[in-house]
Order: sequence, then structure tokens, then C-alpha cells
Amino acid sequence: MSSAARKPRVRQYDPKKTRAAVTAQLEQVRRAVAGLEPEQFALPTRLGDWTVRELVAHLAMAVGSVARNLREPAPPRVATELLDWPFATAPVAAGIDADTRALAAAHDPYELLTHTAEELAEALPGAADDRIITTRVGAMRLADYLVTRCIELVVHTDDLAAATGAEIPYDRQAQAITTRLLADALAVKAPGGSVEVRVPPFAVVQCVEGPKHTRGTPPNVVETDPLTWIRLATGRTTWAVALDAAHVSASGERADIGGQLPVMS
Repeated sequence: MSSAARKPRVRQYDPKKTRAAVTAQLEQVRRAVAGLEPEQFALPTRLGDWTVRELVAHLAMAVGSVARNLREPAPPRVATELLDWPFATAPVAAGIDADTRALAAAHDPYELLTHTAEELAEALPGAADDRIITTRVGAMRLADYLVTRCIELVVHTDDLAAATGAEIPYDRQAQAITTRLLADALAVKAPGGSVEVRVPPFAVVQCVEGPKHTRGTPPNVVETDPLTWIRLATGRTTWAVALDAAHVSASGERADIGGQLPVMS
């Protein structure tokens, strides 16, 4: 069955808040990168053989694509809806990797982020939320694409912190958006109503085929914090590791959702 046929109710995101969240989290990353020592850019990350230099270049490229895409002619129609995006990135990973390496080799990481922030500040004010733009995974509405930029920023902020030891704050709205979209993506991947996944204070979704819960205490409940959920959903940690560390609780015979994770990689 296609993801389009399995979609839950589409969550609405306030475009104004999404724009502010992208800008705010980008600035948090830029400040963190400004504080790195030159040798830290050669540190390994948990993203294959990417170093910190490649990771920062990727973030600049991911967010910089907003301004770049807005300079291109608008496609005639949307090809990729927001809940399609988490499942559409893997096929284009090789191209993203090649472009990231080329960008990292040619530019200073901090200058890349600064240029990206300047371009974003110039491009966004005059762009309509429903403007359709070309992306690697197909034409998307600008408002939806900016939601995906929150996910890129939050997930890779965690990668950057893990690699460098830097303490990088999360914009609350950016983290909320990331948590909710990845929770909704789980409901797409594992449709049903037998398990309730709670990620307070940002998201609650029902998933997994089986008897649907309607009232009272659900018989199958998974609960975790936003950062653990984001790591689980994107393969930065595993179900077994999170359970063992007591970062996630699971009750009920159907509550083991480890086989549905990660949601995206």
C-alpha cells in the first residue's frame, strides 16, 4: 500500500512560526560553529565517514536550498506532500552526499552558514507560503518545505553536539515541529490504532494494526522524551538501547515498536 493511501489526518503547521523556527535554529547552529576550534572540523561524526566539516556544509546546503529554489521558476503543481517527505529522502542520499562533499571541500564552514542565513533572510519575506518550489524529492509548497528544514536542523544539531561536545540549544518550536512530523510519519509507516505513542509535550499518535483504543487508559503505550524520539525515528539510537537506558517506556503486548524504527534514515 502506498504512503498516500495510509496517511493519518494531516497536521497543520503555522507558517509564521515555522519560518521563525528555521531562522532561530540556524542561528543556534551558526553560533555553535563559530565557537569551534579549527581542528574540531576534522572530528568524525555518526554520519558514516562525514567529518564535522561535511556535517556543517550539509546543513548550509539543506537550509540554503530554500533561497536557491525560490530563485527558480515555480513548478506547475505539487508532487510531494509533507507526509511523503520522510520516505522520499533515501533515494536521493547519494546525490546529497556528493554535493555535500564538494561544498565542504570548497568553502569555509562558518562562512557557508553565514551566507546561508543572509540569503534566507533576504528570500523569505517576499515569498508566499503556498509558493511551489522544486526540491530534490519533487515539487513542494514552501510552507511544507520549511517544515522539513526544521527536521534537518534539529536532527543535525544533535549530530553536531554529539561530534563536538558543544551544548547547542534547541528552538522550542523547531523541536516541536520535528517531533510531530516524525511521530506522524510513524503513523503512516505503521497504520493502526492499537498502540499509543506519546512524546510529551509535543505529540501523541496512534499506530500499529490491531484492536483500536477508544476510551480510558490505552492497553499499549509507548512514552519518551522529544530528543530520544527524534534519535529513535532517525536511527541515531535503537529501541533496545533506549529501553535499556530507561529513556523510553513501553507497556502492553503490542508496545514493542522497535521493528518500525527508524522511521527515516
